[in-house]
Amino acid sequence: MGLKRTDEFRQDAVRIALTSGLTRKQVADDLGVGLSTLNKWITAHRDTDVVSKEDLSLAQENERLRPENRLLKEEREILKKGHPVLRGPKAMRFRFVEEHRASFPANRLCDVVGVSTRGLRAFRSRPASRRQRSDLVTLAHIKEQSRLSLGSYGRPRMTEELKEVGLNVGHRRVGRLMRQNGISVVRTRKHKVTTDSDHKFNIAPNLLDRNFTADQPDQKWAGDISCVWTREGWLYLAVILDLHSRRVIGWAVSNRMKRDLAIRALKMAIAFRAPPKGCIHHTDRGSQYCSHDYQKLLCKHGFKVSMSGKGNCYDNAAVETFFKTIKAELIWRHPWETRRKAEMAIFKYINGFYNPRRRHSALGWKNPVAFERKVA
Repeated sequence: MGLKRTDEFRQDAVRIALTSGLTRKQVADDLGVGLSTLNKWITAHRDTDVVSKEDLSLAQENERLRPENRLLKEEREILKKGHPVLRGPKAMRFRFVEEHRASFPANRLCDVVGVSTRGLRAFRSRPASRRQRSDLVTLAHIKEQSRLSLGSYGRPRMTEELKEVGLNVGHRRVGRLMRQNGISVVRTRKHKVTTDSDHKFNIAPNLLDRNFTADQPDQKWAGDISCVWTREGWLYLAVILDLHSRRVIGWAVSNRMKRDLAIRALKMAIAFRAPPKGCIHHTDRGSQYCSHDYQKLLCKHGFKVSMSGKGNCYDNAAVETFFKTIKAELIWRHPWETRRKAEMAIFKYINGFYNPRRRHSALGWKNPVAFERKVA
């Protein structure tokens, strides 16, 4: 009986070794027998019917396809990482091989991206050209400016920022370096309607008529309300912009969209700028801006009241653009656990980046503070 079990065990071992796809060493270790013993069993049973011809043929085919499958998997993973590289110059492909040689064999990387191993060796020993050294310096500045701009600068603003620090670069070169190194701006969208125009308050005419330019500060102001989603619920943000420089001169946040939110933003702007009488104050037709308390404050300081047409966001495009900017560059990039964290981030963005640093195409690529200083 014991001999019969031993024969069955040998036959099972041979069958596993020939059809499982494992190496003989792995099978021997798993079964607790010596490798030489397993080889003897396989030799002794090779001509028997322990394994059918169909199973043996299938096992041999699997064995042949296994290395090919491994190479295809490698190639797929390489292509995932290097898709933009395949259309780039050879130097770019050589750098890709160098960066990923710890994960894949160098010869496989070379085959996939279409370069030779001989060329790779020459690339390693070749000193960097003057243009390559210049690109490395420019790339270091691009990465630093991307960090300082909260990752919000695309090619045009990045180019202007680099020129400001003394680098003579063009849009194409900056775009190429950003594209090759995966430096890009990602934008998403989440929307909530914040304008309540279904009320019985008086409506003012549209004095701006979509003319969002001003020769001097405190000639035209514009305000609006938007919202930020947090895990605690909505946080509402009211702002006042000086249309001369697009500078945020007043802002306030609240967990409720009431008239006191808009009033606090307006009071901050008045305290900061002390505008002369006759300054145009433009908003939409929201109940917060049409309320008696808000209008009373405007009248007290001599503002000319202007309001957008019903349901027309283009009549207040300058402030809508600001909200799109702050959401794309800050709000949509993070999940906000609390309203307080969102409020602190908004404060830092407005006072630490948007007003003193962020460049605007409408201002000749200057930031709001520098633009006002130039006029003064």
